[in-house]
Amino acid sequence: MHGAELGPLWLLIAILGATVAVAIVAGRSGVPASVGLVLVGLGVAVVGPDLVLPISPALLLAIVLPGLVFEAAFRTDLEELRPAAGAVLVLAMPGVVVVAAIVAAVLALTTPLSPTEGFLVGAMVAATDPAAVLSTFRHVGVHPRLATTVEMESLVNDGTGIVLFALALEVLGGGGSFGGSLVLFVVKVVGGALIGGVGGWLAALLVRRVHDHLAELTITVVLAYGSYLGAEALGLSGVIATLVAAGVFGALAREHLTERAVAAIDIVWEFAAFLLTAGVFLLVGVSIAPETVGIAAGAIGWGIVAILVARAVVVYGLIGAGSSILARVIGDRGAGALPRPWLHVLFWAGLRGAVSVALALSLPADLPNRDLLQGITFGIVLFTLIVQGSTAGWVVRRSGAEAGAPSV
Repeated sequence: MHGAELGPLWLLIAILGATVAVAIVAGRSGVPASVGLVLVGLGVAVVGPDLVLPISPALLLAIVLPGLVFEAAFRTDLEELRPAAGAVLVLAMPGVVVVAAIVAAVLALTTPLSPTEGFLVGAMVAATDPAAVLSTFRHVGVHPRLATTVEMESLVNDGTGIVLFALALEVLGGGGSFGGSLVLFVVKVVGGALIGGVGGWLAALLVRRVHDHLAELTITVVLAYGSYLGAEALGLSGVIATLVAAGVFGALAREHLTERAVAAIDIVWEFAAFLLTAGVFLLVGVSIAPETVGIAAGAIGWGIVAILVARAVVVYGLIGAGSSILARVIGDRGAGALPRPWLHVLFWAGLRGAVSVALALSLPADLPNRDLLQGITFGIVLFTLIVQGSTAGWVVRRSGAEAGAPSV
């Protein structure tokens, strides 16, 4: 067999080896493994040979997102999700639009980009990637509801962010208006949810007639990737479809799964998520072209300011002030309100990662200012992963958001 034919297999082995090495070092240094993997990948991009990913950005998302979304959604504790649902929906729905709009305004005022180009950058960096923060949570210890809020936000806003990106790209190409695009945005999200709901319900009915743990495990794989691909084929949100499918399937089918199936699903999907997460962060570092970051240095600074301001508006304004106003209106001061230390952690947990990089890499080659758009996105991703990701534990401890700490 020729070496070129074995390239993807060598890549898989390299990812596994790097993951083990980084995990050992991270365990001793306290730096999140995801941050270490990004730095390793970035080092390869700087000093190593030019590497070309063997798969396209669209295929990368189709491989990675259904696996990560299904694994997290299936094991989510509904008792923890219910009280966090309001904050999750605000962060992942209107919050995504607010972030994109503020980034667009700041970049349009401070860089050569047009408002539409700025909105495209905003859409690419609107989706959060909490892997580095969640790994810190496991070491530091935070309330399960806070961890659920951070994780579920990223699952939902992956879908809304990708939809917003596609619509912004269409508007930039002269194919639509923002008014029509917002209507289409709602259609894609709601349509994806309906596809996922039906798929999860059908899979739950099917699993009641199956009593072999390998067949039951296979049903979950078909559901995760089938709902994503089916929704995408219809022009709807694949991530939202997989998210809802996993939630519906978990709620309806868990009690009908055999004991061996539950154990197999937990172990196999946990390993799949571990492998996908490690591979994505390593590929994120490799994919970021240092020269594009260099030419966009000034704009990156403004982009970082924009996302921090936008995150503050969403967390402290929409969630913090909004929940306080609602509590006063209904006469219950504690209804739905998040403790102030949690707001500080939510603010700092707005990391960007694989989705942002994949979207930037998928920009059309003939798009004006493509290098600048990519450079800004790459720079923002690096800042959030390296700076925010490595200091998340300090923020948790400093804010008093550790499990058992008094709420303020």
